[in-house]
Amino acid sequence: MVRMSDLVRGIVREKKPAPPAPEQPAAEPAAGEASAAVPPALPRTRLAAGPARRTAAPPPAPAAERPAEPVVPPEAPAVAPAPAEAPGESGEALFVELVLFLNRVRELMRTGDPFPWDELGRLMERVHASLERSGELFWVANSPVAPAGVDYLALHQARVAVLAMRIGADIGYDRPRLVRLGMAGILMDIGLWQLPPGVLKQLDALSPEEQTQYHSHPRLSAEWIRRWAPPGEGLAEAVLQHHEREQGQGFPQGLGGGSINPDAKILGLVDTYTGLTLPPAPRPRLRPHEAIRDIVRSKHEAFASTLIKALLSEISVFPPGTLVRLNTGEVGRVTAVNRSHPLRPRVEIIADGKGQRLTTPKTTDLAEAPFVYITGPVAEATR
Repeated sequence: MVRMSDLVRGIVREKKPAPPAPEQPAAEPAAGEASAAVPPALPRTRLAAGPARRTAAPPPAPAAERPAEPVVPPEAPAVAPAPAEAPGESGEALFVELVLFLNRVRELMRTGDPFPWDELGRLMERVHASLERSGELFWVANSPVAPAGVDYLALHQARVAVLAMRIGADIGYDRPRLVRLGMAGILMDIGLWQLPPGVLKQLDALSPEEQTQYHSHPRLSAEWIRRWAPPGEGLAEAVLQHHEREQGQGFPQGLGGGSINPDAKILGLVDTYTGLTLPPAPRPRLRPHEAIRDIVRSKHEAFASTLIKALLSEISVFPPGTLVRLNTGEVGRVTAVNRSHPLRPRVEIIADGKGQRLTTPKTTDLAEAPFVYITGPVAEATR
């Protein structure tokens, strides 16, 4: 089994891409592609310390919380069937594979070799199986912790792919559509590898020229995908439009509402959430509940309310890892979300009402403690 610690120590060897099936050969890339640098060596540190993760699939949301009619995207591409994730495979190991795959994608952009679409399809099938079986992979991807030295874009796109598939499942996507959504998410920002590194690190203070460069990355990403000739339709379009917004305030085309690809809407929302909770250094990050608050405030201005509700049902106002204060004065860390009662998660109490740390933390399920409730988050300094 591949482990997180193996990835960051740099001792894991990437698997060779599986040869394309005869009926679906990988297309040769067109000439003239821009070069991309080889990713840096991975550091000797853990990839994700992260919050505690759920080990069992959450109960289904009440009917009232789910959209009446799911968003239906265009016909999904044909994906080679693959065996489900091995019973003993962990979500952590699978997330490592996603990051390693993206490191290889960056190398493909440099060498011009064919893209392994069949391999990516099988990888996304395993992601789908893992998300159906438990919440472990979801919370690994939702970790707001990133080690120094790991390629930020590879980490970011892996996170987007996993979280987007979870949101897609919430609004009614079937397996082929979820697989395609994951494929789009994992390739969404490959065009950023062609821009100067400083552009991504100072998005709030870009010069007009740098702003133009940044706004070009959805087109660059879509061009690479088309060059690699993906199976089916809609993959490049979803990537091209993931920065479009509901009121037409996005880029690069200024599309709005129904003109935006449904997959692109999901990618845009998840891209925003992951960018707020784990931005590129040195930009400050928001805690998950703060990012959710900012997104909820936008409502129809940027994102569809159906998608915001789906994100909220998964992440919760107080996602795992959040320090909270209870009405008893005790301080605890959220360890699991109760989707039926988003404001009443499971909490590990770490300090009593007088602020004294407990020698042995105790766990309380607020869904089963009607007289105990969260009064608000606790500042990071309390950790």
